[in-house]
Amino acid sequence: MKQDVRKLTFDKLKDYVLETGLPAFRAKQIWEWIWVKSAHNFDEMSNLSLTMRAQLAKDFDILPISVQTDQKSNDGTIKLAFALHDKSLVEGVLIPAEDRMTACVSSQVGCSLSCKFCATGYMDRKRNLDPAEIYDQVVEIDKQAKRHFDVPLSNIVFMGMGEPLLNYKNVLQSIERITATDGLNMSPKRITVSTAGIAKMIIKLADDQVKFNLALSLHAANDVKRNQIMPINETNTLKVLKEALLYFYQKTGNQITFEYIVFDNFNDRIEDAEELWHFAKSIPSKINIIEYNPIAEAQYQNTTADKLEQFADFLKSKKLTVNIRRSRGKDIDAACGQLANKN
Repeated sequence: MKQDVRKLTFDKLKDYVLETGLPAFRAKQIWEWIWVKSAHNFDEMSNLSLTMRAQLAKDFDILPISVQTDQKSNDGTIKLAFALHDKSLVEGVLIPAEDRMTACVSSQVGCSLSCKFCATGYMDRKRNLDPAEIYDQVVEIDKQAKRHFDVPLSNIVFMGMGEPLLNYKNVLQSIERITATDGLNMSPKRITVSTAGIAKMIIKLADDQVKFNLALSLHAANDVKRNQIMPINETNTLKVLKEALLYFYQKTGNQITFEYIVFDNFNDRIEDAEELWHFAKSIPSKINIIEYNPIAEAQYQNTTADKLEQFADFLKSKKLTVNIRRSRGKDIDAACGQLANKN
């Protein structure tokens, strides 16, 4: 199988161009076609000669993702099923709002973490996505934003299928291309990577001094409850996570976002809110309280509107920054925790 040309660094591409006997500036042209113009095949590269295009096609592949299906929710949310070159499927979501257009992208085919409330957690992890496959999701979701709302993407969240920090290298490479001036030129401050909580990889993010935002899927602020719904907590306890998050803040200066889904009669009492306050108060952070979107595989239900408000009000009374995130795209299984390739 030929190598995907998008796995080459610019220097490697330049070496190839020179070895082929072409002038060095051709490397920049090819690079722009690949990353700025998102060319899906070499025939599109119209400022290269037919001979050059044929040579590239002989030596390399381009393996773009393609939109297999798209569904539009009553609230404007759009869910896309992306087919990969090996026939695997992943999902991405466009979430429109008055002040932003957000792409929710996947980082793995399936997931290995088995979080009990998440549809993706009931799938097997088949493989990691390549940087270009993550990049392509952003390109395709941006097209949807422009087509349906006449507005480009403003934000990206790595909150789709998979655990981004278990695909560390590829996720960071995709963000490098998304933020590069010879890529999509998006600000890293507009990108959030969400993790279920892998402490050693959070420390690695800190040491790499990343510029993007970090979110932690918390959902319970005591180990017994968190172990029940997120098995990863057994090896990454709240104490260990807190130390890693403080280190991340110290190294990057970026505050953490805590995501907390409020389940009925599980983690929605004032005592639970108090535990969350004790955990979060020493970490520069904000808290997103998230409505739960029930899935067929799990018995959890969303808490009542009253309990949710009381929970949020308690945290606000403790001077924490709190937002309540309402479900989007629930009617097409596009909401938080519902992605499982069901179309």
